[in-house]
Amino acid sequence: MAPGNAYDFEGRVALVTGGAQGIGEATTARLQAGGAKVAVFDLNAAEGSGDLAVAGDVTRSADLDAAVERVVSELGRLDVLVCCAGVSGDSLRTVDVPDEEWNRVLAINASGVFYANRAAIRAMEPNGYGRIVNVASIAGKEGNPMATAYSSSKAAVIAMTKAIGKDVAGSGILVNCIAPAVIHTPMLGDMTQEHVDYMVARIPLGRMGKPEEVASLIAFLASEELSFATGACFDLSGGRAVY
Repeated sequence: MAPGNAYDFEGRVALVTGGAQGIGEATTARLQAGGAKVAVFDLNAAEGSGDLAVAGDVTRSADLDAAVERVVSELGRLDVLVCCAGVSGDSLRTVDVPDEEWNRVLAINASGVFYANRAAIRAMEPNGYGRIVNVASIAGKEGNPMATAYSSSKAAVIAMTKAIGKDVAGSGILVNCIAPAVIHTPMLGDMTQEHVDYMVARIPLGRMGKPEEVASLIAFLASEELSFATGACFDLSGGRAVY
């Protein structure tokens, strides 16, 4: 899918976590198409196509602090953060979820987003400008069976976005999140077919979303075109969301 409306990112620098594949990869391409310099932070960052590849683990706050420092040092500044890094978690009934799996999913999906937001804000505040987009999920609003850890982690991202958005209101930094329904990405490989079928069956448009479609919304929220929304959650659910 070719990019649609072009947003002007000339002179802007972005950091995309989980930027080596899926939504993150599509977002990196979309921001670059608008003229941004993009740093990709990922466990497999070398596989990304950004202007700067930073290998690291979102569950380690020191990795994200160092990544932001490197972005500012090598690319000059940080204007945009997009948090795409995440895992679906194993498809398990609540009573079968081991402590280790619960902690793993929350560490990546929730703590990782917090660490990235905190590090980015520290770099953005002196410039009086920033756009942060966190990728949550419709599961964070509605909850999916066989996905207690995932649903909980994405609910945390939504609440976190609302809190952080209010926290930095007036600083020039706008913080928003998106809540996609199921998107056709490599992350689906971690789910059972039953789990995937459940999600698709609840989408009125009757299909999965595409990474490029998600990147289109992210590009708007990361751009200067966005000026009067912060702490908000934007749905991209093919009609599934009802609130």
